[in-house]
Parts: sequence; C-alpha cells; structure tokens
Amino acid sequence: MAAAAECDVVMAETEPELLDDEEAKREAESFKEQGNAYYAKKDYNEAYNYYTKAIDMCPKNASYYGNRAATLMMLGKFREALGDAQQSVRLDDSFVRGHLREGKCHLSLGNAMAARRSFQRALELDHKNAQAQQEFKNANAVIEYEKIAETDFEKRDFRKVVFCMDRALEYAPACHRFKIIKAECLAMLGRHPEAQSVASDILRMDSTNADALYVRGLCLYYEDCIEKAVQFFVQALRMAPDHEKACVACRNAKALKAKKEDGNKAFKEGNYKLAYELYTEALGIDPNNIKTNAKLYCNRGTVNSKLRKLDDAIEDCTNAVKLDDTYIKAYLRRAQCYMDTEQYEEAVRDYEKVYQTEKTKEHKQLLKNAQLELKKSKRKDYYKILGVDKNASEDEIKKAYRKRALMHHPDRHSGASAEVQKEEEKKFKEVGEAFTILSDPKKKTRYDSGQDLDEEGMNMGDFDANNIFKAFFGGPGGFSFEASGPGNFFFQFG
Repeated sequence: MAAAAECDVVMAETEPELLDDEEAKREAESFKEQGNAYYAKKDYNEAYNYYTKAIDMCPKNASYYGNRAATLMMLGKFREALGDAQQSVRLDDSFVRGHLREGKCHLSLGNAMAARRSFQRALELDHKNAQAQQEFKNANAVIEYEKIAETDFEKRDFRKVVFCMDRALEYAPACHRFKIIKAECLAMLGRHPEAQSVASDILRMDSTNADALYVRGLCLYYEDCIEKAVQFFVQALRMAPDHEKACVACRNAKALKAKKEDGNKAFKEGNYKLAYELYTEALGIDPNNIKTNAKLYCNRGTVNSKLRKLDDAIEDCTNAVKLDDTYIKAYLRRAQCYMDTEQYEEAVRDYEKVYQTEKTKEHKQLLKNAQLELKKSKRKDYYKILGVDKNASEDEIKKAYRKRALMHHPDRHSGASAEVQKEEEKKFKEVGEAFTILSDPKKKTRYDSGQDLDEEGMNMGDFDANNIFKAFFGGPGGFSFEASGPGNFFFQFG
C-alpha cells in the first residue's frame, strides 16, 4: 500500500509536468510567430504583447527576450530593451544578436564604453559580422566626440561642443546626458529657445531630472528673468542637493538680483555715487549673464551721465550694446551723451539704428534733431568765433565783436610775418561774418534753426569785413592803430 501510494504520488507530479512543458513550448512558439508577424507589419505594440506571452510560457528562452528587446528598441524604449537584451545573453552567452542588441541599447543611451564591450563580444563570436564591425566603429566615434566635447567645454568653445553632441546624438538618440550638455551650451551661446526646447523634452519624460531643471533655470537666468530662474534652481537642488552647477547659479542669481535692486534704489534716491558702486559690484558677479550685464552697464551709464562723466557714460553704453546689440535703451542713452558732447555724427548713427528698429514719432524726432545739429556743426560756429554763449545778449555780442575785431585787425599785425598776417586777416573776416549774422535778429534766427543763410541772398563771401568794422566804430577817422614801438600798438580815437 505504501509503495502504491508513493507511485501514485510520483505519477501525479511527473507526467502532467512533462506534458505541460511540451505544450508550453508549442504555445510559446505560436506566440513568438504571431509576434514576428506583427513586427513585420511594424505593429510593435502587438508584437511586444505576443513576445511577452511567449516569455511567460518559456521564461528561459534567450531568443524571446532578444525579440522583445528588438521591439522595445523600435518603440524607442531603450532602457527597457537593455534589460531584455542583457537577460538574453545571460541565458545564452553565444547569442550574437543578443550582444548586438545590448550594445545598441547601451550606445543609444550614451554608454559608448559598455556598447563597445558588447560589440567586441559579438565579434569574438562572429568576427565577420558586418553589423558588429560597423557598430564597434560607431561606439568609438561617440567616445571620441565625448573627449573632444569635454576639452572644448573647458575652453568655453560652446559651438564646437554643440557640434560634437549633435554628432554623438546621431548614434545615441536616447542619451539625456548628451542632450543636457548640448542644451547647456546652447544656453551659454544665448540660443535660449533651443535650449529650453531640449530641456522641456527631457522633463516631459522625466519631470525629476535635475539637470534639465537646471538648464531651464539657466535659460531664464540669462534672459534676465532671475526670480523665475531661482525657482527652477531650487527645484533642481531638491531633486539633487549636491548639484554643484545649480547651487552656484542659484547663489549668483540671488546675489545679482539683490545688488541690482539696491543699485536701482540708490539711483532713485539720488545717491549716484552709491548706485555706481553697486552696479559695478553687480557686474562682477557673473560675466556670463550677458543680458543682465547689458542692463547693468546701461544703468551705470545713466549714473555717469548724471555725474556728468559723459565719456564714461558713453563707454558703459558701448559695453551694453556689445553684449546686446538689440538693446534700444542703451543706444538712446549713448546717443544723448553724444549729443551732449557734440559728437553729432555718432549720435545720428545711434538714432538711425533706433529708428530702424522702432519707428516711433519720438524716435523720428530725435533723429531729426540730431541730423539738424550735425548739419549746424558743419557750418562755421559764429558763437565760438566771437567767444560768446548761444544765449548771449545783444550787448554781449557787440562787446565780443569789439574785442575780437580789434584783436585780429590787419593793421595791428602789419609788422608780422606774411603767414601770421594771412591768418589774422582770415580771423578778422570771420569775426565780421559772425557779427553780421548774430547782430541781426532775423539772420540769427535762421542761423540758430539750421537754415541755409544763402537762401535769402546772404552770401557771406560778398561782404567786406572792413566796412563792418568801420560801421561799428563810426566810420573813417573813428580810430587808428599807431605804433608805439616795435610790435606795440595803441588805439587813437577821433
């Protein structure tokens, strides 16, 4: 009885198991074939389902894992595919396709060294395998691009880093690390929309990616949206407390914001010296923040203009537009400083730039004013010739003429060299011109408004400076120059 019972037990446990195993293999093969059919039709989701059923029936079949890995790769799920490919070669180390798929997953995810080892193993098993040979070269190419990019990043040659990462991503399309490096360099190059797009794509797949959060913050920071940038840096540090770049950027952003606001406050309070110092300190915080620094230079330029340090103001505004050549406010500030220092050609150039960018009535008028002053500056400056201010009274103009006319009268220099006599005669004539215009209200008005004096028949080459002199001093006999010794003269009035 005991023996019979033991036999029954053995029969009950063994025979059905053998039948189930064979049946499971047949069913697994059927699932695999169906999976292959869907794979051929590019219906990868259904193919995945049937390969999964095959694996469930026979979990120790390497090819099933290999097929499912291939399907996941077609779906762009390289990390999940890597797990299946690795399982396939664990089950069968001679499975060449498994090694190829493992290598391809490693490469797509950016782990070129691991990929190269997988392709090397595939070549050991089949040294003539063309795919393994090519993929091995691809892995080496990615390793080389990484090395070049690392060197160029240290040199701050961000354009070259972007180029290297683009080439590497052709082989490693699922590598977040390469994408982050590219995005960071795009941000450093001022190509913020592109950098934002790359970082956002990563965050859609992984909302906790600290590197992507850092890049999003970096773009906002470089666009002078400092408050929003800090929020992203803080979020990145929550995800990765030891994220060094996010930590530095967050610290710089907070310091820059505080220093700039303090400078603005000092300026509004009229404390221009303190404002200058604060803006200068802010400029030293982060030389990479081009947009914010452009504003700081312009702000400091405004301070310098208030302090009447116009050359320094011009230099600050020039630095601002070097950093941001679209910064209208800096062009306007510099143009005004050029006007104040009578550098009218430069002022016209800046106002033209502004008006081309923003065609407003205000900008048009500023340009016209600068053009008028430029036109006026190219004429003789009769005020300078007489040595009077533009607001000089009639009496001041007469006194100035009297002084200058007597100073440059040819008779006073009759004993000088021919060269000196010629120069003094020229100055005497100019003094007469100046007095003719500025002593006549109508002519003076036309001159001050920049109108051409010749339009009313006032040809300044036709008048006689001596006649003006005689008329002013009362005609012939009114006075004369007489020598009192070599080179000395005195006036004798009649």
